[in-house]
Amino acid sequence: MSWNSRSRSALPRAGGVPPARRRSALLAADLQDLSFRRRAAPALLAILVVSLADYLSGKDRYLAPLMVVVPSIACLTLRPLELLLVCALGLVSLVWLSYYDQVADLSDGRFLLGAMVSYVAMTAISAWIARLRMRRAAAFAAVSSVAEAAQRALLRQPGPSVGPLQLAVRYVSAADAARIGGDLYSVLDTPNGTRVLVGDVRGKGLGAVQTAAVVLGAFREAAYDERELRKVAARIEASVERHVPDGEFTTALFAEFADPGRVELLHFGHVPPIQVSREGRVTVLEAADPWVPLGLGSLAVGEPAVMRVPFGADDVLVLCTDGVVEARHRRTGEFYPLADRVGALVGGAARSPAELESAVGRVYADLLVHTGGELGDDALLMLISRSDQDRSSAGRGG
Repeated sequence: MSWNSRSRSALPRAGGVPPARRRSALLAADLQDLSFRRRAAPALLAILVVSLADYLSGKDRYLAPLMVVVPSIACLTLRPLELLLVCALGLVSLVWLSYYDQVADLSDGRFLLGAMVSYVAMTAISAWIARLRMRRAAAFAAVSSVAEAAQRALLRQPGPSVGPLQLAVRYVSAADAARIGGDLYSVLDTPNGTRVLVGDVRGKGLGAVQTAAVVLGAFREAAYDERELRKVAARIEASVERHVPDGEFTTALFAEFADPGRVELLHFGHVPPIQVSREGRVTVLEAADPWVPLGLGSLAVGEPAVMRVPFGADDVLVLCTDGVVEARHRRTGEFYPLADRVGALVGGAARSPAELESAVGRVYADLLVHTGGELGDDALLMLISRSDQDRSSAGRGG
């Protein structure tokens, strides 16, 4: 069985991740997303360097046995068959250099024989190491993809409209080895209004996903049962205290759209939302007294304050996680200035779901330009506006 077919068989249950993404994870884990020319370059360069060193040092220096470094270098990046091909070229170079240095005479034949035996033995060992390396890379990619599939299944991305709201969401996993983080979100249309949760669990990996499951599970129950947004948050806090290890916490932002023309917000140490008007005017909705993150409620006294903000039919609410606002510039290292750029990118996007989707794409594209194409952390962007039906009812009411 080839490595590619074996890799595919290792990933059949990662159904929540597109096949192209699973293959990309597998290739990137072992540098196989690079071309053969780029992966073979280090070993070919070693052949060239040894050959030039032996040739330029003259016939009184026999440096050809240094060619034994070629298999060791090749096993780091090449597949076994590719390694044998490149090492065959190295062997030809070794023999040619030996004749050039005139060590292939009968009296000196033992030098050539020793060099060739060492080279062939090292090639065989390196091919085995390359095969072992690729099997472990396949296993790592399988685990990463399954974990990411679990996270995506947990998040249950909402449709373009939920209740009276229009939504556009971009969620991107980090490009680092952890592959998954703890960003979470949920939008529910309940008898108590349409309620939104955006959060970010401390840390990465499966532990962060487990904490996210606790938070989302509690939210999906409490959002339907509790009439007040503060009690929804209190239910989640209680679940986190029971089921999440001490010291772990989750920053969160709750939003409730119950009455036309208004949104209620609860800040739990999360990135503040941004309100963008039709003209592109930006208002950062900072809480006067933000509450501690979920999981640290026992350290605070009192209860969080609800923030009530006018939210018109032409406004857009921008929610995100710190993977967006803490994304660093590719050269200067400066954080992404979301509040400075979002007005021009999002203004007027409340006109239709298509406009809202285009707007979130523009913000995400601008973020990638800022970072140089890669993100160092999970990033969530969510744009919210009121639907046409809610806009019409608001107009009749006014």
